[in-house]
Amino acid sequence: MSHEAKIDLASTGGARGGKLALDIAAQSCSPAAAAAARIIQTHQDRPGALLPMLHAIQDELGHIPEDSIALIAAALQRSRAEVYGVITFYPHFRLQPVQGRHLEICRAEACQARGAQILIDHAQRTLGCGLGQTSADGSITADPVYCLGLCAQGPAVMLDGQPHAHVTPARLDTLLAEDATLASEEVR
Repeated sequence: MSHEAKIDLASTGGARGGKLALDIAAQSCSPAAAAAARIIQTHQDRPGALLPMLHAIQDELGHIPEDSIALIAAALQRSRAEVYGVITFYPHFRLQPVQGRHLEICRAEACQARGAQILIDHAQRTLGCGLGQTSADGSITADPVYCLGLCAQGPAVMLDGQPHAHVTPARLDTLLAEDATLASEEVR
């Protein structure tokens, strides 16, 4: 029976945070912890580092892993509650990865004025789930987003990171069908 030595944050003093904790996380077996530690080290000395750090982690990993919250808090000398509060305040940040494809529908005022609510209602009926939820078959997660920068071309959506303007219910159906066809062709 092999007893492989493991690094324990408490026994090394890494539980107190700082550089030691980040170094240990960077050498972690978990690719997510190592990526988060690398990103934290890149941003931690910048003024106002929390939001850029959270964006960079989510951009790379698709979400903010729970175990990275303590690392972020230690690096920025904040409490875990403060970091968690920022993550949960902004709807853009996710603590869990998106299931399936990701549809974001703009709910900002300009898109609302151009018919976003009709699009949202259609998407919810079509997908069988509300915004902030995943369809029953797990194929798509629908989220609200508050401005995609396409204000004069709304309503706008982002489908798997690709923005689309002037989206009608019929165009949304086409986008979802095209994307599903491409995904099934890639599997073959």
